[in-house]
Amino acid sequence: MGLSRRIAALFRTKVDKALDSAEDPREMLDYSYSQQLELLNKVRRGLADVATSRKRVELQLTEVQDSATKLEAQAQQALSAGREEIARTALTRRAAALSQLSDLQNQRTSLQAEEERLTLASQRLQAKVEAFRTRKEMVKASYTAAEARTRISESVTGISEEMGDIGLAIQRAQDKTAQLEARAGALDELLASGVLEDATQLAGHDELQTQLAEISTQGDIDEQLAQMKRQLEAAPAPSAPSDKPVTDEQAGGRDSP
Repeated sequence: MGLSRRIAALFRTKVDKALDSAEDPREMLDYSYSQQLELLNKVRRGLADVATSRKRVELQLTEVQDSATKLEAQAQQALSAGREEIARTALTRRAAALSQLSDLQNQRTSLQAEEERLTLASQRLQAKVEAFRTRKEMVKASYTAAEARTRISESVTGISEEMGDIGLAIQRAQDKTAQLEARAGALDELLASGVLEDATQLAGHDELQTQLAEISTQGDIDEQLAQMKRQLEAAPAPSAPSDKPVTDEQAGGRDSP
C-alpha cells in the first residue's frame, strides 16, 4: 500500500470515528421513520389519484350509457316518423357512443386493478411502518437506558477516582502529622535533657536566673562561714604544747567532745 493510500485510509478511519461519536442512533431512527411515513403518504396520494380517476371514468361511463340509450330511442322515433336519415344519424352517434363506452369500461377495469394493487401495497407498507415504529421506540428506549447507565457508571468511576485521590491526600496528611509529632517529641526530650537550650526563653530572663543562682550560692557560703565561726568560738582554748609526743589515743581523746 502506498503512502497516499495509507493517509487516505487513516483519514477515512478518523472521519468514521468522528461521525460515529457525533451520530445519535435515535435521530437516525426517527429520520428513517419519517422517510417511511413520507413514502406511505406518497402511496396513499397515488391511491387517492387512481380512485379519483376511476370515479371520473365511471361518471363518464354513465353519461355515455345514457347518451347511447337516448340516441337509440331517438332513432326509433325518427324511423317511426318516416325520417330515415335522422334515424341513421342517431344510430351512427349511438355506435360512436358504444365504442367510447367500451374504451371507458376498459379504463375503469384497469383503474380498478391499479387501485386494488395500490390499496394492498398501502396496507402492507402501513403494517411495516407501524412495526418499524414499535421497534424504533424499543431501540430508542434501550439506547436511552444504556446511555443513562453509562453516564452513571462514568460518574461513579469519577467519584471513585476522586475518593481515591482524597484518600491519598488524607494518608499523606496523616503521615506528615505523625512525622511532625515525632519531631516535636524528640525536641521536647532534648530540651528536657539539657542538650538543647530553650530558644523561647528571653536573654534577660536567663541573666536574671543566673544572678539569682549566684545570690543563693553566696548566701549558702556566708551561712557556712558563720556556722564555722560559731563552732570555733564555742570550742575550749588549746593547752600549751609539751615536748612529749602526742600519742594516737591522746589525739583521739582531744578530738572527741
